[in-house]
Amino acid sequence: MSANKVAELPVKDRIQEPGFAVDRSRLNVDHELSSARTWEQIEGTSLPLGACWIEEEQAYNFAIYAEHAYSVTLLLYAPHELVTPVFVYRFDALRNKSGRIWHCRIPIADIGECRYYACSVSGVDLPGIHSFDPQKILLDPYARAVFFPPEFDRTLAMREGSNAGKAPLGVLIGHRAEFDWNESRPPHHEADAIIYELHVRGFTKNPNSGVDPSRAGTYAGLVDKIPYLKDLGVTVVELMPIFQRDPQESDYWGYMPLNFFSPHAHASDHDHEQHLEFKTMVKAFHEAGIGIVLDVVYNHTCEGDHRGPIYSYKGLGSASYYMMTSDPANPYSNYSGTGNTLNFGRSHVRKIVMDSLRYWKKEMHIDGFRFDLASVFSRNADGSLNWGHAPIFAEIASDPELGRLRLIAEPWDTGAYQLGRGFPGITWLQWNGRFRDDVRRFVKGDTGTVPDLMQRIYGSNDFFPDDRDNAYHAYQSVNYITSHDGFTLYDLVSYNEKHNWANGQNNQDGMNQNYSWNCGHEGDSGASAEVLALRRKQAKNFFCLLMLSNGTPMFRAGDEFLNAQFGNNNPYNQDNETGWLDWSQLQSNQDMFRFFKSMIAFRKNHPTLSRSRFWREDVAWYGTGAVADLSPDSHSLAFCLHGASQNDRDIYVMISAYWDNLEFQIQEGTASEWTSIVDTALATPNDFSNSRKPLKTLRYLVAPRSVVVLLRLD
Repeated sequence: MSANKVAELPVKDRIQEPGFAVDRSRLNVDHELSSARTWEQIEGTSLPLGACWIEEEQAYNFAIYAEHAYSVTLLLYAPHELVTPVFVYRFDALRNKSGRIWHCRIPIADIGECRYYACSVSGVDLPGIHSFDPQKILLDPYARAVFFPPEFDRTLAMREGSNAGKAPLGVLIGHRAEFDWNESRPPHHEADAIIYELHVRGFTKNPNSGVDPSRAGTYAGLVDKIPYLKDLGVTVVELMPIFQRDPQESDYWGYMPLNFFSPHAHASDHDHEQHLEFKTMVKAFHEAGIGIVLDVVYNHTCEGDHRGPIYSYKGLGSASYYMMTSDPANPYSNYSGTGNTLNFGRSHVRKIVMDSLRYWKKEMHIDGFRFDLASVFSRNADGSLNWGHAPIFAEIASDPELGRLRLIAEPWDTGAYQLGRGFPGITWLQWNGRFRDDVRRFVKGDTGTVPDLMQRIYGSNDFFPDDRDNAYHAYQSVNYITSHDGFTLYDLVSYNEKHNWANGQNNQDGMNQNYSWNCGHEGDSGASAEVLALRRKQAKNFFCLLMLSNGTPMFRAGDEFLNAQFGNNNPYNQDNETGWLDWSQLQSNQDMFRFFKSMIAFRKNHPTLSRSRFWREDVAWYGTGAVADLSPDSHSLAFCLHGASQNDRDIYVMISAYWDNLEFQIQEGTASEWTSIVDTALATPNDFSNSRKPLKTLRYLVAPRSVVVLLRLD
């Protein structure tokens, strides 16, 4: 429908009255104008977006982008009255609108006891799309905190009609005291970067976590675990999504965000004070020398498709924010697999992301971001992939603060796989899904995997080429065996098939191709001692290879003590013992914890392993003999990494995924020059030894399915 046709509609067809009682005596409370008042004070300003506190004026500036809105109404609520707004401001399009942004300025004296805010928007929907609904109470996309009334009801946002008193509201928090960072500085990690992925709630929610129940599952609970993290040796913690989400949606993981600026309140122990608790956590981590990376979900929201709730973006105009299709039955493009996809072909959508990133950097002191389904960023407005220069990557790179952060991409979405140079963020780090799959296949004993293993250990220069034209860095490959998405490390060696029945989707959800091997018995019940021992060795093999590979290593919380999810490889809705870490396993598996801790320390003590550049001429590849066997039936590989260029010692590694003993002939030096540091076939404490006892012979019998690491003596 054209704009002219809209103008021809009778007023009653263009706009409905809001679905809540309004005290019309409070509508557009005009103040006496004086020559001292500026245009901005009278009309408000279009930037910054959101509710911005102006200290010198003791006023709030409200600004919201609503491109196709016919009218916008600001609603302010007091804690004692959450159904009927105490203060209502009807924006005047001739005074309170600049371009596509509606704005006004309200003195705190007029706001009085109001603590929460929202808006109501009317407009004309596109054919087949129910989006504009003036009866819906809409959350500001820029809200810095979200309040859910006691009567909050998700279902009311999913159908026509009012949801007054039962909708999420923004919190007016701008005029509170500043946080004292006490000159804390974020740590900087390079060769010693060890990323540890965890879920804030799941990390300490279990009663056996050792955290006080009042702090369990919160940001404060993480602070209590800092000594543990330092003892383990991790240097960067990657938090699974902490953006505010819908508490009535089965979204334990947090990958269905409601708002990009507010920390999830349910992970905090305070009423609307989650900002303070979050900042306190970040400050404590920085003081401990540990960086914080946020897993951020900007590709979609929890509003879903046309059947989902209208909370925020939809009510402001679906076509303004989301990718749309020409199919009336499925109007929302779905490259996220969750119902909708934000349209990064629109500059104001990119601005939301940029403003959100700046906020988390400037206000929350975050050290980096891991972008979920980052290929969505490279999609044009019509959904096609921009393989050249997607605008948002240039905008992030040119920002003086954001461009220097640790930026990590999940370089795919439901319809694109852009790992390596296919991803438009040239300098970004990337989750290397090929490292995960190729190492898994080799360790389980698949054929034809040795050449791929060699590439992954080297740093995956087949995906991140370091030639003159490309000049990628080895650290851009984020190497991992496990992450939240898939089996835990213990389940990887204990299950051939996923067991996701508890998720309520008839075991149809989650990854189907896990490249896992149960070591001869499915699950724990009835597993023999031999099977259990093999699983422990395989777990050590995986982690050993991860720590020996060039690139940036990452592992998931709990793998260091063999935490299990009982074969569930997608517990996104399991806010229970399945999704929580079982800290009793730390006591049961102290030998595994010791091995992980030792391997991390070994990597950090030998920077020759983790380099800015690839190993190039410093590495020599061997097999059981002088030549690496790259044939399809080969299950072994050896290499010697020379460390002189890095002021380090040489490291010799022998790897076997074969099911029988293999005798390796060490190809460099004399026996007395080498000492065995790691042999995953041995029991603790001999699996990792610092004895520095020289070898007696250059022949080493490597046990079935084992990794051996030698270190050249001084």
